[in-house]
Amino acid sequence: MRLAFITSLIPVARPDTGFEIANAAILDALRGAGHEVVCFGFLRPGEAPADPAGAVVIARLDIENAAVPASRKLAWLGRALIAGLPVACAKLRMAGQGRWIEAVRARGPFDALVLNSVMPPGAFPEFATLAPCVLVEHNIEYVSARQSAAHAGNPLLRWLYAREARLLEAIERRLWDEARFIWTLAEEDRAALGPERRDRSAVLPLVSTARPRPATQAGGSAPAHDVGLIGTWTWTPNFIGLDWFLREVCPLLPADVTVAVAGRLPADAPPAPPQVRLLGRVPDADAFLMSCGVVALTSRAGTGVQLKTIEAMQLGAPAVATPLSCRGFSETPANFAIAETPRDFADAVVAAVAAARTGRALRGDGEAFMARQRAALAAALEQGLARTKGG
Repeated sequence: MRLAFITSLIPVARPDTGFEIANAAILDALRGAGHEVVCFGFLRPGEAPADPAGAVVIARLDIENAAVPASRKLAWLGRALIAGLPVACAKLRMAGQGRWIEAVRARGPFDALVLNSVMPPGAFPEFATLAPCVLVEHNIEYVSARQSAAHAGNPLLRWLYAREARLLEAIERRLWDEARFIWTLAEEDRAALGPERRDRSAVLPLVSTARPRPATQAGGSAPAHDVGLIGTWTWTPNFIGLDWFLREVCPLLPADVTVAVAGRLPADAPPAPPQVRLLGRVPDADAFLMSCGVVALTSRAGTGVQLKTIEAMQLGAPAVATPLSCRGFSETPANFAIAETPRDFADAVVAAVAAARTGRALRGDGEAFMARQRAALAAALEQGLARTKGG
């Protein structure tokens, strides 16, 4: 099939966020199945598409809140209020008006459009007129916005998130009715679509760019960090989990347990405890995870599936995870410990660190996990694309 992949951010050679890693996995699987895929979206300044021949750059600009000045955010908010759109859609409307729809038409016709999240079609409902559409729900966006509103201490932010949730819910429910097929990244999110959509939805079991490793004892040299956390912490649902770990779990850990946090942090992040090192963006996420005795997966909010969890599974890394971090998985590997409360989480971390320090930590079978994920991903993609052919 000839497919248009409509996304806010065009995949780059070095994916950074969970959203980008998921995009790369889906695109690789589609192209690996023999489909011709042209990707339409935006590109950050200074970056290059992973596949220049298969990418149409609508504009080179920053569209992420953490990367733009306050004046740009105010412009987005003003446009959102005037147009009655969520801010997440209004900024795409501003950036792509007069170019995005026209670019897809110029490169068409396409057998189907893959709408990579609700934000592009929320900004441009016209996409639905260009070809049969399938939708990728990375998260149930309105649920994530509600959770962000509940977490916000600032009354204005709480109102903005609540407004975002209300408008996103209307957009999402409309798209669920219009799309020929819907892919989610977790079974819990598929259930949220409702029983009437079970026959035209499926879960995409994702893979990441992490290199798989067979099951072994960890052994080798001592880890550089006892505990490691990695993520895009500027996204509020992710930061809720990090904030919980720093405020409630870290005080329960022995003083000699070292913690490293990799990834971009929001400007208003609270000071870290003394035993925590804030590394910022690291050059190699795999190398960072493998340098840690145990990976802490601390999700407390959000929907979809955690790409950090998939990476840890593929690498076979010992991990301590909250139940929400493992959403989307019917079972967890033996090298994962699940803990819900701060005390249980801290106790599990201490036990995992002790095992890592003595070389007793068991690594999972990343190769077997990756093989299962790739096969299931290919099958789910073909199931969805088949629904676009018969009208």
